[in-house]
Amino acid sequence: MELLAGDTALVTGAASGIGRGIAKALAAEGARLVLSDIAEQAGTALARELDATFIAADLNEAAAPRRLFEAAVRALGSISIFVHSASPRRFESETALAVTEAEWDSMTSVGLRAGFLLGQAAGAHMKARNVKGRILFITSLHAYTPRNLPHYSATKAGQTMVVKELARALGADGIRVNAIAPGAIPGGGFDAGIASFAKMIPLSRTGTPEDVADMAIALLCDRFSRYVTGATVVVDGGLSLYNWIPVRAEH
Repeated sequence: MELLAGDTALVTGAASGIGRGIAKALAAEGARLVLSDIAEQAGTALARELDATFIAADLNEAAAPRRLFEAAVRALGSISIFVHSASPRRFESETALAVTEAEWDSMTSVGLRAGFLLGQAAGAHMKARNVKGRILFITSLHAYTPRNLPHYSATKAGQTMVVKELARALGADGIRVNAIAPGAIPGGGFDAGIASFAKMIPLSRTGTPEDVADMAIALLCDRFSRYVTGATVVVDGGLSLYNWIPVRAEH
């Protein structure tokens, strides 16, 4: 039985990595999709593969979040699931003294500002239409532990609080809002090039987008999580049991 048959979903950051994995899992469970990303070619190809709609969007632009949500509603008629996975690429060399103002602005604009505005629009839409919707943010272990990337860590910490605020505001309407904090999922800026890295993770391997996508389905379907809201589920193979793991800087 398809767990999300009849659902309609908007997924940001859908062209690659975790967002792509979640989009494919949603389609496999019967949801109709609008996919969005700044990477138009890859996003269009995935949409074709999944029989979905692709909308290119640069979430750095001030009007882009509202415009994207309105376009998604026009495409699907209604939105019952919103997943925010979009994030600019980041590099381990972007330390607190090295990150630039432009990098800070881009990261917070896409991850935090756009995430809040899209979540706000989704919540208002679901409430107005009496849709028992679900909202999911992809955050990070960086929300809890500083490890270079101050702009990324601050964005993910902010997203964690946005999840809690939206969950409180929308709970009475039956709308659930949660987050997943992935661990070491290679790609996007994480460098898995150290041969011994996996040995430092209790489950002895780095993660995959599919590992995160499976948990996303569990949080987005009422069969497994109908009484879960305002929560962040860590999917990291036990990585957060360590306070610090050194990673080679990318160049």
